[in-house]
Amino acid sequence: MLLVYTHKLTPRLTYTFKHFFTRILQIQVDFTTKVEDFIAHDGLKLTYGKQPLGNEIFIKSTNLLFEQGINDVDVNMGKWSGVECFFQTRQEASIPFDVFAATFYLLSRYEEYLPHRKDEHERYPAEESLAFKHQFLHKPLIDIWAYKFKDILLEKFPETELKQRSFEFISTIDVDIAYCFKHKGVIRTFAGYFRDLSRFRLLDLWYRTMVIFGFTKDPFDTFEELISFQKQYGIKTTFFFSVGGYTTFDKNTSSRNSSYQSLIKSVADYAQVGLHPSYFSSKDESILQKEKLRLESIVNRPIEKSRQHYLRFDLPETYQNLVNLEINEDYTMGYAGHYGFRASTCTPFYFYDLEYEIQTPLKVFPFAVMDGTLKDYLKLPNKKSFEIIIDLANQVKKVDGTFITLFHNDTLSNRYRWRRWRKIYIDMFKKLSPLT
Repeated sequence: MLLVYTHKLTPRLTYTFKHFFTRILQIQVDFTTKVEDFIAHDGLKLTYGKQPLGNEIFIKSTNLLFEQGINDVDVNMGKWSGVECFFQTRQEASIPFDVFAATFYLLSRYEEYLPHRKDEHERYPAEESLAFKHQFLHKPLIDIWAYKFKDILLEKFPETELKQRSFEFISTIDVDIAYCFKHKGVIRTFAGYFRDLSRFRLLDLWYRTMVIFGFTKDPFDTFEELISFQKQYGIKTTFFFSVGGYTTFDKNTSSRNSSYQSLIKSVADYAQVGLHPSYFSSKDESILQKEKLRLESIVNRPIEKSRQHYLRFDLPETYQNLVNLEINEDYTMGYAGHYGFRASTCTPFYFYDLEYEIQTPLKVFPFAVMDGTLKDYLKLPNKKSFEIIIDLANQVKKVDGTFITLFHNDTLSNRYRWRRWRKIYIDMFKKLSPLT
């Protein structure tokens, strides 16, 4: 156990230290404000404050973990043994910056509460972030700091034996549109035929007809393959189904369609299933609640996982709504426009509500890369896309973290813009499978 001495215990401080030490480094941590208890402790120990008490590990604190609310924060970047850092401290200390204040700043998404420019979907864009501006978005920086800090601990306490966590890969699939041609309803089906005819897409017209009359499989119906890959390669896969109403941004099959309901039930028999809340749910708890209840009635079990459609969420409102509805895991933490680590960590963490200054029960699973980011936003060729995915996975492997990808069921269709992306998905599984 690591004992931390500090002059004042705050929710921010305990939240940050537990993520840094307990979740990343697998070290149990306790706290004291009593000098005599700290001196009497003969195990791992650390002082976090303005002055060291002796020759223990000492981190000079800044004010962030002892404050409340949102304030203007000056961030000046520096380097620590070649790694980006900020909240630098001048006084002699074990490391030259307040690593815990920096961790909290990134983990709590403090910068997203500050005034910023939103994108066309009212999302916080990567370009506004510290990580993008200073080119460390592709690194799980908090985990890197923690592993470098572990070396300092082992050097100071060489007899200590620390547990080692292991790399984990989670594949997640968003089901925005379950079927390309089937189960669209009469009006949408005729509109599709008219669109194909008006654009002289005769091959699509023929293919649509073959699918609708059951002569060939719908190209977006890749669910059996996805589930078989999960078993074949030993990689956990989670599916997020949308069950909202039809809007400009939500165009899935109706949740009342019996075939769509059967699909959801069959997938839920073999894989984990979560909610993919609709576009307008990010600011409306009533919509979120309605869709959660709808999906629960289909699978006949509580729904505890969620990822917002279009990755559209506002802090703290969207996450507060998820907490209110007893959704325990969110997978939205990532950017649409850029790959990388939005919260600068590859370790699942709990949402800290800066409005109420509390750690909530909502566990956030940050993803590192989305198929649409590479293909549509960055317009990268397939080979480069695959290289980026593996490079990100290797970054996570270095710190034994959790690597999470976001793909869609239609990505494996090999049609239209997704030509040869099925191979990318399979090659990714082959490369990262624990069974090979």
